[in-house]
Amino acid sequence: MSVSEHAVLTPAGHHIAVRTYEPNSTPRAVVVVAGAIGVAQSHYADFAGWLAEQGYAAITFDYEGIGDSIANHVRYSKSDILSWANHDCPALLGFARDLVPGVPLNWVGHSVGGHMLGMMKDTRGIDKAITVASGSGYWRENSPPTKRVVWALWYLLVPMVVPVFGYFPGDKINIISDLPKGVIWQWRKWCLNSDYAVGVEPGMQQRFDEANFPITGFSFSDDEMMSQTNVDRLHGYFRGTDPKMVRVLPVDIDAARIGHIGWHKSRHQAFWERFIHPEIVISNPI
Repeated sequence: MSVSEHAVLTPAGHHIAVRTYEPNSTPRAVVVVAGAIGVAQSHYADFAGWLAEQGYAAITFDYEGIGDSIANHVRYSKSDILSWANHDCPALLGFARDLVPGVPLNWVGHSVGGHMLGMMKDTRGIDKAITVASGSGYWRENSPPTKRVVWALWYLLVPMVVPVFGYFPGDKINIISDLPKGVIWQWRKWCLNSDYAVGVEPGMQQRFDEANFPITGFSFSDDEMMSQTNVDRLHGYFRGTDPKMVRVLPVDIDAARIGHIGWHKSRHQAFWERFIHPEIVISNPI
């Protein structure tokens, strides 16, 4: 396996940090791993490395304003979630198609990484999508542990701290991570709407409708953030396809806990083997 780092130019003129994990043999398929909000691509290294060991060319990346895609300081980032969908993800898709031409392209989206599938203007080239812990985000439908406290985040904390710092200082207050102000404000607006982004952004439902590739959506019974209602609502927006929904319990992978974050770590390899691997579209089935 070889690991390489790249700087991919987006249509908006900025670069995003990309990492490729390539097998020693000819790749059977390409797998893009699109991360959750505030989760740097380095956290997906275990999963991406394992994918390469299975014969896939795996790609991870950081959205603008996150991880290695921060220019200067996060407070200077002009990005929001839609700019990730309009600029970062299309550039990444082009890079992925060129990396190994002629093999299937799979998209594994964690949380907001799954949202991107319905928010991008053009998803041509994606042969199969897998979402993991991806839900609408509407706060009144969040899992109980999050629902009990997230109102304070949206109504008190964000309006108080973002004007002071010029960004969301998640690292300082141990909530999510540092986020560009455009990201946190847009996310807040969506999470306060019962139809999430579809209820706020003009034309958003049409974008979701245009995603016509097969989707398999995995949710976790012990996800402290996304309830099954959140998950079902998001996938219901994909009206151009019929998502296959799979609920995973910790006992299914011999784990004590899975949660919203952590499935991509090596301790949960059983999840990759038993659930994700069978869903990947490949060019040369064994």
